[in-house]
Amino acid sequence: MPEQDPKKRINNFDEVPFGYDEQTAIAEAKRCLQCKNRPCVDGCPVGIDIPDFIKEITEGDFEKAAVILKNKTNLPAVCGRVCPYEEQCEGKCTLLKLGEPVGIGRLERFVADYILRKGEKLPKKPVPTGKKIAVVGAGPAGLTCAGDLAKMGHSVVIFEAFHAPGGVLMYGIPEFRLPKEIVRKEVEYIEKLGVKIQYDVVVGKTISVEEILDEYDAVFFGTGAGLPSFLNIDGENLAGIYSANEFLTRVNMMKAYKFPEYDTPIKIGKKVATFGAGNVAMDCARTALRLGAEKSYIIYRRSEKEMPARNEEIEHAREEGVIFKLLTNPIRFIGDEKGNVKQVGCIEMKLGGPDTSGRRRPIPVEGTEFKIDIDTALIAIGQSPNPLIPQTTKGLEVERWGNIKTDEQGRTNIPGIFAGGDIATGAATVILAMGAGKRAARSIDKYIKSNKQ
Repeated sequence: MPEQDPKKRINNFDEVPFGYDEQTAIAEAKRCLQCKNRPCVDGCPVGIDIPDFIKEITEGDFEKAAVILKNKTNLPAVCGRVCPYEEQCEGKCTLLKLGEPVGIGRLERFVADYILRKGEKLPKKPVPTGKKIAVVGAGPAGLTCAGDLAKMGHSVVIFEAFHAPGGVLMYGIPEFRLPKEIVRKEVEYIEKLGVKIQYDVVVGKTISVEEILDEYDAVFFGTGAGLPSFLNIDGENLAGIYSANEFLTRVNMMKAYKFPEYDTPIKIGKKVATFGAGNVAMDCARTALRLGAEKSYIIYRRSEKEMPARNEEIEHAREEGVIFKLLTNPIRFIGDEKGNVKQVGCIEMKLGGPDTSGRRRPIPVEGTEFKIDIDTALIAIGQSPNPLIPQTTKGLEVERWGNIKTDEQGRTNIPGIFAGGDIATGAATVILAMGAGKRAARSIDKYIKSNKQ
């Protein structure tokens, strides 16, 4: 897929890939073998009928391709941009054995963008069931669950703590990777299905779960994992040190990427270090360059082989000039006389045997301490569920790390309460959250039908 030149794109927040044109999309779609066993579908967490929508592209019927997509996903333009499809649908593609798999994710993006430009038709309105479901959180899990329930004929209201919908899609992923206008249009489609969204509602504070259940027949928690993790080393309270959540939220929701048009309160120095090597870390390091950093480091205690970020994100970061300090672990932050971070003390690492995650365990190498000059630090080593809902919902069972305990269908230990996405699994991908939302919607529908008065 054609992309912006790296030297140009680090000076703007425009989307990096340009997307397929019609001719390229048709040519790519024709590479599909239309396998009878459909391994790509098995690799899709939301079960998109991939060969079917690709076949319609080969025939130039992009609208029909869009209908097939929308039968299984409410957010195709999002998924076509941020899904780790190389590990999922494309990772199962038969052509992968011979070379390059079919560009399924890029074809999904093409069809979704086409129908957004042209205007999409809504599915046939279902017969109302008279049942009301509350969804907490307007992120990918909540939006998916709400959209599917609305298609089943239920009345659905989403309670969202922020002033805008999308969750991590809106505040956690940079504009150059997922334009906010795309998210808004996808959410508008879900609203057209009949879903209502109430903003600035913090469930557990402004309204209790018990109050919701008094009015609604079931509730789904899709509040994500927004509680940041920190390094817990000396000096971490110095000025100029941000969690990835705070940094990306300020940039996205407060439009720091439009400075000076929007005077967002965020400070970026000339030397920025991001700690971690997942997709969020790449987002932070690349965003720092666009905000004016002269040096942007990724500091990670393992090797490149263990980096959890998508290969595409790592490649884009390298093209843009991000400096990778691998097998390096921070041990303390050092500040100046005014309390601002000025250096990070590090130690070199080597890899030992595998740990419980299957990755090789990093071990410090004695006598290898060194310092890196920085004036901004971004901590991107993961996040966990916000404890507010578990703490304010009497009797709700949680796992060791604070995520809500559910079965495979999203059912909690309390009848009528369901959960899915990062709030149940811990931080994961957008598409896995969507898959959890779909399963929970089916489970809620079954629960409501089995509990008819």
